Amino acid sequence: MTLLLSLLIAFPSMATDMYLPSLPQLQSIWGASMGQVNLSLICFFAACTSMMLVYGPVSDRFGRKPVLYCGLSLFIAGSLCCAAADGLVGLVVARTVQGIGAASANTMSIAITRDLYEGVQRQRVLGYIGVIFSVCPMVAPTVGGWMLVVASWRWIFLAQAAAAAVALGCVLFLKEPLQERTRGGVLALAGRYLHLLRNRDYMALVGTFAAMMLPLFSFIGGAADIYVNRFGVSEQMFGVYFGINASGMMIGSLLCTRLAGTISDSKLLNSSLVGMVAAALSLAFLGGRSPLALTAVMLANSICMGLNRPISNNMILDTVNQDYGAASALMMFLFSMVGVAAMAFISLDWPNKVAVLNVMMGVGSLLPLSVLAARRLRLRRR
Repeated sequence: MTLLLSLLIAFPSMATDMYLPSLPQLQSIWGASMGQVNLSLICFFAACTSMMLVYGPVSDRFGRKPVLYCGLSLFIAGSLCCAAADGLVGLVVARTVQGIGAASANTMSIAITRDLYEGVQRQRVLGYIGVIFSVCPMVAPTVGGWMLVVASWRWIFLAQAAAAAVALGCVLFLKEPLQERTRGGVLALAGRYLHLLRNRDYMALVGTFAAMMLPLFSFIGGAADIYVNRFGVSEQMFGVYFGINASGMMIGSLLCTRLAGTISDSKLLNSSLVGMVAAALSLAFLGGRSPLALTAVMLANSICMGLNRPISNNMILDTVNQDYGAASALMMFLFSMVGVAAMAFISLDWPNKVAVLNVMMGVGSLLPLSVLAARRLRLRRR
């Protein structure tokens, strides 16, 4: 089961990051601008994000396996069409199909975790998922780059199709994890989201923990400009610094799996948020003086975030007693939207993007810390 969940959470990242090194080559082959080639990224992400909202309630109605059969099959078909594309239009269409299929894997990995595991065990599984989620952005571009050395860019998509085929084979032997299914037609499926929107605890925690995405995605969106243009580091060293930051999420997630059950969730969560506040203060004090200083601060922030992500996701899932698929889909969708907004915001022509990143780190740590403190006070009064 852990292998299947790991494969499912890895698909969107693999499909996004693995072929990034091939973009300049595709631009040269088809005589397109980088903006035109980037449409293959944008369409994939748009399709993947929007389809999460469809797969969630549909899986609550018809089961997790049918959704995975459909989604993984679409992903394989889209990957093969990407490999066979003879022009940019064909690639963009195929990438859109890929995104539609990848959304099922991303959503079902969280929903199945909620179906099968409880308490500390679920938190540990979410921690392992967090490790895979962190490792893929580090490894996928490197693997894609080496594949370009020994083979054509088309083999990148063939490799993605092969990985999806392995996951599809695992699904064949999976016992349907959903025990109680919802009823009704299309309107009833859409109504599941209205039910979730009325769940105050669920929406409060999703909104609170979505704020923690701000520093992560702000760094992703502004890192290249900060490191290369502000500090003047080479593209190769930028990759090293970026990889160090990504490793922090992996380290934090591994710590969470080790500490789960030995230290209370509230202590781990509060300690990690205090650590994120300390990282924001450190960045304000250091002022982005050097690439090494920025990397050290962001590494600390990423470790703290990796430590609290499994706990925070587990808290969110604990607020619902049904519609786990819809709850997982809406959570992932809102997290993604906050991430997109953060990346778009820091991509503006700011005179000092390190200062903007610092503000995002402060909001992303102080807001959850304050809301959780108010929530604990309210529960005590009850």
